[in-house]
Amino acid sequence: MKPSKLRARWWREQYEPTWLGLLINPFYFARRGLRRELGPLLAPLTGDVLDVGCGCQPYRALMPAARYRGLDVDNPFTRAVGVADLFYDGTTFPVPAASCDGILCSQVLEHVFTPEAFLQEIHRVLRPGGCLVLTVPLAWDEHEQPHDFARYTSFGLRALLERNGFEVTVQHKSVAGPLAVVQLASGCLYKLVVTRSKWCNLVTQVALIAPVNLLGGFVALLLPRQGDFYLDNVVLARKRAERPPS
Repeated sequence: MKPSKLRARWWREQYEPTWLGLLINPFYFARRGLRRELGPLLAPLTGDVLDVGCGCQPYRALMPAARYRGLDVDNPFTRAVGVADLFYDGTTFPVPAASCDGILCSQVLEHVFTPEAFLQEIHRVLRPGGCLVLTVPLAWDEHEQPHDFARYTSFGLRALLERNGFEVTVQHKSVAGPLAVVQLASGCLYKLVVTRSKWCNLVTQVALIAPVNLLGGFVALLLPRQGDFYLDNVVLARKRAERPPS
């Protein structure tokens, strides 16, 4: 396989993992769970869609948007990556009020120090009845330090959204129970052994982390399931007509 195809396959396995992801993706269970939960919620996003905190835009293909725009915070790193279509100053989106039919905001809210203001900005740019698809972690280690500020329970997240002008219509817990513990173990091991060399990381993944994924995933299937401990919240909410509180 050509190097370009190898890179493309590696990238796919990071965000759209198949069975191969068990061997080469230290976040296999989390990424697979998010993609499975997001698929049905993103399919209706057919209008003008804004991907807030878009990163590398891993879920763009799941949205049949008539107009897709990726928005990211303005800093040297996001400018250098060159993926986002729009940049914002961390306070105001460069988008007119009531101009978006739908918004995706995946794994971003935990990095926002003022979540109320952030959600009111999302509310501002959505049209009445427009939908917000939001994911945010519950059981995860600190990441992207020092810009990691919060974790949300399902109850806290619903209350926060309702307080800022949204009606929650779908709320799921992604990767719950023993499988969540397996994912945290794989992620912790990866952080202990990761290097700057992609090839070394690949060898380490296959030699050390893949056995944890394989054995842990099998054992987790045999254990009782419970939904109180889970990795990520996945929510579909709609903008209410009234303005959120100021």
